[in-house]
Amino acid sequence: MQFELTEELKMLQDMSYKFAQKELTPLSRESDLEEKYTRDLVRKAAENGLVGSWIPEQYGGAGAGILGNALITEQLSRVDMGLGLNIVSGSFGCEAIFHYGTEEQKQTYLTAVCRGDMVSAGAYTEPDAGTDVAGYRTRAVQDGDEYVINGNKIFITNGTVCDFMVVQCVTHPEGKRHQRFSMFIVPSDLKGITRTKIHGKMGLRASDTAEISFEDVRVPAENLLGVEGRGFYQLMHFFDTTRPMISAQALGLSEACLEASIRYARERIVFGAPLGNFQITQTKLTEMAIRIEALRGLAYKCAWLIDEGRPDYTLAAMAKYFGGQTAVFCANLAVEIHGGYGYIDEYAVQKYYRDAKILELYEGTKEAEIMTIGRTLVAG
Repeated sequence: MQFELTEELKMLQDMSYKFAQKELTPLSRESDLEEKYTRDLVRKAAENGLVGSWIPEQYGGAGAGILGNALITEQLSRVDMGLGLNIVSGSFGCEAIFHYGTEEQKQTYLTAVCRGDMVSAGAYTEPDAGTDVAGYRTRAVQDGDEYVINGNKIFITNGTVCDFMVVQCVTHPEGKRHQRFSMFIVPSDLKGITRTKIHGKMGLRASDTAEISFEDVRVPAENLLGVEGRGFYQLMHFFDTTRPMISAQALGLSEACLEASIRYARERIVFGAPLGNFQITQTKLTEMAIRIEALRGLAYKCAWLIDEGRPDYTLAAMAKYFGGQTAVFCANLAVEIHGGYGYIDEYAVQKYYRDAKILELYEGTKEAEIMTIGRTLVAG
C-alpha cells in the first residue's frame, strides 16, 4: 500500500500552488467584489496545462488523470476557490464528450478547450429539477437532420462565457423514466439561446453562473453525444467521475481555513499571550486538522481508483459528502478563531465561509449523497 504521491504528481502539486499564488492572489478580491470572470486567467492556466489536465495528451491535455486534476483543484482552491473553479471547470462537460463522443467531436472540442481557445459548460440543472435529474423537461425533437431544442436550464457554471455546452434533453418523452434522455453538444452562439448571468450569489462570486433558455434552437444531428436515449446513464457516470473534483475543492478550502487560523492564532495576543496558547483554540485547530487528513485520504483514493480503472462510486459519494461537511466545519471555526475580524472582509476567512456552503449543494446535495451511500449499505 503506497501513500506517497509520485515525483511527477508532487511537481504538479507544487506548480499548481505557485501558479495560484502568483496569478489568482492579485485577482481574488476584485473578482469576488465585482463578480468578475477573467477569461485571460483561463488562457494562462491552459498554457500551463491546468485546463482539462485529466484529458489524454492525444487530445491536447496534460494526461494527468483524475488524481492529477484533483491535486490541481486542491491547490487552486487553497488560494481562491472561485477563480480556481474557472480554471478546472474550463473543461466542464467535456467528460461526456471524452467518454461518449466520436473521434471528430473529441478532436474538435477537447483540443480547443485544452489550448484555452474554448470554454465549455454542462447544462443539466433545471428550475424545477436539480437533484431529481430524471425530472428534466428540456425537449429535443428531431426534424430531419437537425434536433430542435426548447427548455430552460439554471445554475449553469460558465453559462454566459462558454463557447459550447453539453445539454441534457428529453428525446423520448413516452419512454421509461431513465431511457428518455439524450445529450447534445450545443454551440453557445446558436439562434434562440438566451443566457442570463445570475448575480448576488453568497459565494463563488468569481465563477460565472447563468440561467439559459432554448427557444427553437436547431442543432445538427451529428451533435448528438453517444446513443440516443442513454443520456441519463451518461449523466450519472459524469457525476460519479467529477465528484472527486468537489472533494478536492473542499480539501483545498479547508486547508486554507486551517492555515489562516494558525497564522492568526500565533499573531493575536489576548490576555497577554498568543491566542494559540489557549486549549480551546488548540482544540479547534486540531479538529480541523483531523478532518482535513481524513478528507485527503477519501479524495485522493476515489480519484486514484478512477485512474486505475476501478471507480468506486460509493466512495466518491462519501468523499463529496464529507468534503462539504469538512469545508463548512473548518470555515465556521476559522471565523470563530478570528472573532470579530473574521466577520469583515479585511480577512479572507469570511470569504471562505461564504464559498464553503456550495460544496454541500452542487453536483449532488449532501442528502443525495446520503441516499447513494445508504442504498449501497442496505443492499449489502
